[in-house]
Amino acid sequence: MSINELYISTSGNDAWSGRQPDPGPDGKDGPFATIAGARDAIRRLKKSAMLSGPVTVWLRGGIYEQTEPVVFAPEDSGSVTYAAYPGEQPVVDGGWRITGWREETVGDIPMWVADIPGVARGKGEFRQLFVSGERRPRTRLPRQGFYWMKDVPGTGFHSGSMTSDLFAGTDTFVCSPGDIDGSWRNMNDVDVVAVHYWIEERMPVESFDKLTGEVKSSRRSMFVLKDDVAKRYAKYYVENVFEALTEPGQWYLDRPAGKVYYIPHPGETLEETEFVACSAQQLLKLEGRPDEEKYVEYLSFKGLSFAHTDWVQPKGGGERFERPGIDFAAAPQAAFHIPGVIYMRGARYCAIEDCRIERIGWYGVELSEGCLSNRIVGNTIADMGAGGIKLDGADADGPVLSRTGNNRITDNHIHGGGRIFHSACGILSVHSFGSSISHNHIHDLYYTGISCGWVWGYAENVSKDNRIEKNHIHDIGHGLLSDMGGIYTLGVQPGTVIRGNLVHDIEKCNYGGWAIYPDEGSSHIIIENNVCFRTTSQVFHQHYGRENIVRNNIFAFGREGQASLSRAEGHNSLTFEKNLVIADGQPIFVAGYAGHFDKKGFYSDLNLFWDVSGGEPLSGNQRFDEQANFSLDDTRSIGDMRQLGYDLHSIYADPRLVGAAGGDFTLKEDSPAFALGFKPIDLSDVGPRSAADRQ
Repeated sequence: MSINELYISTSGNDAWSGRQPDPGPDGKDGPFATIAGARDAIRRLKKSAMLSGPVTVWLRGGIYEQTEPVVFAPEDSGSVTYAAYPGEQPVVDGGWRITGWREETVGDIPMWVADIPGVARGKGEFRQLFVSGERRPRTRLPRQGFYWMKDVPGTGFHSGSMTSDLFAGTDTFVCSPGDIDGSWRNMNDVDVVAVHYWIEERMPVESFDKLTGEVKSSRRSMFVLKDDVAKRYAKYYVENVFEALTEPGQWYLDRPAGKVYYIPHPGETLEETEFVACSAQQLLKLEGRPDEEKYVEYLSFKGLSFAHTDWVQPKGGGERFERPGIDFAAAPQAAFHIPGVIYMRGARYCAIEDCRIERIGWYGVELSEGCLSNRIVGNTIADMGAGGIKLDGADADGPVLSRTGNNRITDNHIHGGGRIFHSACGILSVHSFGSSISHNHIHDLYYTGISCGWVWGYAENVSKDNRIEKNHIHDIGHGLLSDMGGIYTLGVQPGTVIRGNLVHDIEKCNYGGWAIYPDEGSSHIIIENNVCFRTTSQVFHQHYGRENIVRNNIFAFGREGQASLSRAEGHNSLTFEKNLVIADGQPIFVAGYAGHFDKKGFYSDLNLFWDVSGGEPLSGNQRFDEQANFSLDDTRSIGDMRQLGYDLHSIYADPRLVGAAGGDFTLKEDSPAFALGFKPIDLSDVGPRSAADRQ
C-alpha cells in the first residue's frame, strides 16, 4: 500500500503510524508527535518500498517544543513536504514556559521572581526572554546613549590623530569613573558592547580594577577600540547588570542563585502573562555532505512557524576567516560568523516557503556550503538577534563541490533585525553565484539591507551572475553604525545586476549611510532602474572598482550629496548616464579621499540634475573634522565639470515629478528627462508578491 499523506499532532505518538490526522477512538493509532518521529517513519517506509510518490506530512496546529534541531541527512531525500495542516498554525518552538512566579520587593522595586534551580546547577541558562510574545531586553547602562572609553592602553593620540591600524584589537580598556562598578553582582556575566565602525564588539567582562578603572574582557576586539573617523575612543554600553534592574520590561537571570527577575509593565498580571525562555539555538538542519556528492534533496517546509531560539557567541571569539594578509577572530563584518536557526549544507532543490521565523537569536536561514537550486520564498523573518538570510559557500580557492549558487531568495519580509548582533544584514550573500535575490521587503535593521560578495579588491570572486531586483529596502541603520548601504557589494561580479529596487531612509552614525554602495573592488555590475532617496550620506557611493554601469536611476535627497566616488584609479571606475539626480541644497557629485575630479575616474553624461531649493548644483571633495562632521571643499559648478569633460550633454532642469517630497518620483508626461533617453521606472511590483503572482 502506497503512503502519500502522514500527520503530526501535539496529541500524537511517535510509536503510531501517522496515517490519521487525529488519535483513534481506541487510543492505539493516530498521528506522530514530532517531526523527527515522522522523519524516522519515512526512512522505514522507504526501506520497505511503501513510498511510490510525493509525500506530504501535515502538521496540526499547536506548539512543538524542541531543545535541539531536527536533522535531515541525505537518506531523507525525496519529494517530501512538511506543511501546515489547512487552516491551522503549527509552531516549531525552541522555548520553554517559565511558571511559578511570585511577587517580591527587591530594594524598593516590586518585581516578579521565579526559581529555576537547573540554572544554578549549570543547566538551562538563557539569554532571551519573551513576555506575551514580545522581546524583553536585558538590563542596559546607560539607559539612553553610550559611555565613552577613557583610554585604550597601547592606542592613543599620536601627532594629533589616533592610530590608523584598524585591526589593532585588544581585550583591555579604561572606563571613566562611575561607568562600571566593581561591586556589581555576577560581574563575569556582564557584557560590554562596543559599537564602532560597522560592527559591534561583544566583550564579556573578565575582571575590573576599581583603582585604575581598567576593564579586561575574555574576548579580544577585532578592531582598534576607537570611534571610526572621529578622533576619540570607542563608545559602548554595558548589558546584563543586576543593579540596573529598575525599569518596567527589564529582566535579569541570576545564574548562581537560580532565579529570574522581571519588572512588569503597568497592566500586566501574573495570571495572564506568558513567559518564554529560549533553550534551542537552532530548530532545523539539512546536512548533506557535498564533498562526497551526497546531498539532501527535494525536501520542503511550507506554512510552518519557527520561534524562540537563544543566542551565544561562537566559541573563541568567532569563527576564524581570512582576507589577504589578515587573519582575525571575533565580530566580523555583517555578523558573518553567526549561524542560521534553519541551517542547510549540501542541500539541493529544497524549499523553505511561506513560513514564519521569528523571535530568534541568530540569522533566520543559512544556506552554507554546497547549497544549489533551493527556494527561500514567501517567508516572514522577524525579531532577529542577527539577520534574515545568509548564503555562504566555498570561495574561489575552495572545493568546487562546496560552492553555493542558483538559489531563489524572493518575496520574503525581513524586519526587526540586529537586536543582539547589530551588524547583521537582512540578506547576506557571501560566496554565492547565480541567485535571484528579488521582491523582498527589508526594513528596521542597524546595518546593510542586502550584502553581496566577500572579496575585498580585484581577486577572483565566486559572487557573480546574481540578480538583486525589485526589493524594497528602507529604515536601515538607525544611526547606530557606519559604512553601510541599502544594497552593498564587494569584489568583481560580472553578470550581477542591481535593478528596479526601491531604497530609502538610510541613517548612518558617523559616516557612510548610502542607498547603493559598491565597495572595494566592486566591478562589472549593472545598476539600473533603481529609485533611491533620503540617505544621510550620498545616495549612490562607489568606493573603488572598475567598469560598473550606473544608468536610468533616480537618486535624490542625500544629506551629503547625491553620488560619490571615493577612489579614482587609472581606469574607468563607472559609467554614470541617463540618471535623474535631485538635490535640496546638497552637492551633486562628491569626490572622496582619493582626490579631485580631474583624475577622470568616471564617465558621466546624459543626466538630468535639479536642485529643488533653487540653488546652482555644485560638486566637490568631502572632508571630515575631528568629530566626524562632513563638509565640502574645492567646489565645482556644472560649468566647471563640463570644462573637465563631464556631462557635456547633461541638463539642469526641473524633472517634473509628481511628488518627490512625498516619495513619489513618477515623471509627468512633459518631463525633459525623456529627451535624454530616460525610461520610466515601474515600482508597482516592488517587494513581496502573492503566491499566485510569484509562480
